[in-house]
Amino acid sequence: MIGFILADLRRFAAGALAVIALIGLSVALSVAVTLQERAVRQGSARAADRFDLLVGAAGSETQLALSVVFLQPAPLPLMPGAVFAKLAADPRVAWAAPVGFGDSSLGHPIVGTTTALVEALSPRLAEGALFARLGEAVVGADVPLSVGAEIKPLHGAPGSASETHTAIAYTVTGRMSPSGTAWDRAILVPIRAVWALHGLERPGITLEEGYGRRDGGGGAGFPARLREPLAATVAEQRRQLHRHGPIDRDAALDERFDAQTPPVPAVVVKPRNVADAYRLRREYRSETTLAVFPAEVLTRLYRTLGDGRRILLGFAMATQGLVLAAILLVAIIHIGSRRRQIAALRAIGAPLRAVIAIIWGEMFLLFLAGLGLGIGLGIAIARLVSGHLAAATGIAMELGWAGEDARLLLGFLGLAALLSLIPALAVLRDSPAAGLRA
Repeated sequence: MIGFILADLRRFAAGALAVIALIGLSVALSVAVTLQERAVRQGSARAADRFDLLVGAAGSETQLALSVVFLQPAPLPLMPGAVFAKLAADPRVAWAAPVGFGDSSLGHPIVGTTTALVEALSPRLAEGALFARLGEAVVGADVPLSVGAEIKPLHGAPGSASETHTAIAYTVTGRMSPSGTAWDRAILVPIRAVWALHGLERPGITLEEGYGRRDGGGGAGFPARLREPLAATVAEQRRQLHRHGPIDRDAALDERFDAQTPPVPAVVVKPRNVADAYRLRREYRSETTLAVFPAEVLTRLYRTLGDGRRILLGFAMATQGLVLAAILLVAIIHIGSRRRQIAALRAIGAPLRAVIAIIWGEMFLLFLAGLGLGIGLGIAIARLVSGHLAAATGIAMELGWAGEDARLLLGFLGLAALLSLIPALAVLRDSPAAGLRA
């Protein structure tokens, strides 16, 4: 019987291939959406796991989490350094590390921080050692620089960097182990070096100067007639801030902080336990500061992502419904055109169940081939998209199957088996004699 089915399909190879392609494309859309959404969700969750609590100046929770966890460039407002010093001395805190942005090199963000964060991100370095002097740096696993290489920082985020800082050049002393996060593409340097480069350790510097104004430096909140002169003034201030002598790159690392500590965009906090984490979050959610659990922020983003996934899956399901309806219509018309052939089989003694089995087998085989094509094509599309997202964000996107996927596939096979019966049972309408007269 299988040989008869395959021979019959070969006679109508073009039509069979078209049906398989239609089914495959509709299934591929569902598979790609499902796998990709899960890869993004799990990859971002793994990245956020390394950051228990973030504290920054009052502003956007989402932007704070995206800037620190995923290193997305954004003009975060600055928080007084005294807040960081207080957190570092708090007995409820295992460790606290500042993060300072604003520079880049070779398309990689330079992040000012302390050795505590480096050790948290990479408990064991892949090679080399932690920075111990002002002019030393530790690079992420994906930064194409070897130990001993020199880094010349550029002012500005990757893609928008402008002038080169001439006051200091960093020497790579170590490389972090791969983490599957955006920090694999970062260059980590002592926070005091970043402060010195941006003039933040000099007396009289305000929060808005060194890193850049909260409104972006162009006076967006001022009347139009004042924006141009204000922007020129800010630009001149920045030039003056960078006109200082070379920074002593061999100065020993000082990670003691007090109330006079310069301002920072954010602080990564490791509470000693869950209870302390909630107490700290409640304490630092005020009019001037903001404390967030990155996992909670991502959960809200997942809800939005989940809504988008449901819309895409609904569109894919509707597409599959239309494709199945069209295939059934074509199959019924095709069976109608072969009434005489089917009637002849029945007239020479072929059992009715054998005729029905042949027609059902042809249809189900087409559905099965389309499902296989769709799964393969969907995986290929998801891998392609994951590769682009991983290259853009630095977050590892691992495709994986779940139990719900198996249930969906089994449901599709069950539906295909039932739908394949419709054209098969259509042969019952006519007797062999009526079919031969058609």
